[in-house]
Amino acid sequence: MLRTVAARRYVTPLREGGSLPAIIEADDDGLYVVKFRGAGQGLKALVAETIAGELARTLGLNVPRIALLSLDAELARSEPDPEIQELIRASAGLNFAIDYLPGSVTYDPLAEVPDATLASEIVWFDAFVANVDRTPRNTNLLVWHRKFWLIDHGAALYYHHGAEDFSDRAADPFPAIKDHVLLPLASRLAEVDARMAAILTPEAIRGVMANVPEDWMPRERRAVYESFLTRRIADRAFVQEALRALHV
Repeated sequence: MLRTVAARRYVTPLREGGSLPAIIEADDDGLYVVKFRGAGQGLKALVAETIAGELARTLGLNVPRIALLSLDAELARSEPDPEIQELIRASAGLNFAIDYLPGSVTYDPLAEVPDATLASEIVWFDAFVANVDRTPRNTNLLVWHRKFWLIDHGAALYYHHGAEDFSDRAADPFPAIKDHVLLPLASRLAEVDARMAAILTPEAIRGVMANVPEDWMPRERRAVYESFLTRRIADRAFVQEALRALHV
């Protein structure tokens, strides 16, 4: 289960995208990059961050350690920026946090290139979780201590923004994979497929879903996500679509 830490100090905003994330110091003396429940994307972005991040970790991919960050609205009193004050007040309760990776740099294909196996694993994962946001324009991939780290999965599982029961979308092929920043390097996609799929058993998926707080999602709602993910693994049309895009 995910750790829960309490916010101690708002350090600095990260003026990227529309979610207004920030670096926050917690009561364990750690620094975290925090996505707020009161931001415009809402709780579903935090749900996607948690599910996709823990699925990636289950698959053996590097994701900064995830935590739930408890935020007290009183923290807003020490902030001079009215926009930040409003965001903090709107985000009282549990928020999504990952370990801050000091000194990490954004992936640059001219500087660091993952090998074909790792590139294939990342492409497979992003096609599985329907992550539309790992493109050359916005890679959401960091290099830290010469390893590649996956971040920012709030745009994954975009099907859950539609119908209440989106499990019937499990067989959708995810054509947006053609824009993935690592697709040209994913020459071992067919090789990693069976191994990756075997890891994500129904039990593993249920374990990942157990990390989503009931504060964000009622317990009975988890069944829709579990059904979607389990059926998606069984069908794997997303793999065929990625292979097609790779060879176009």
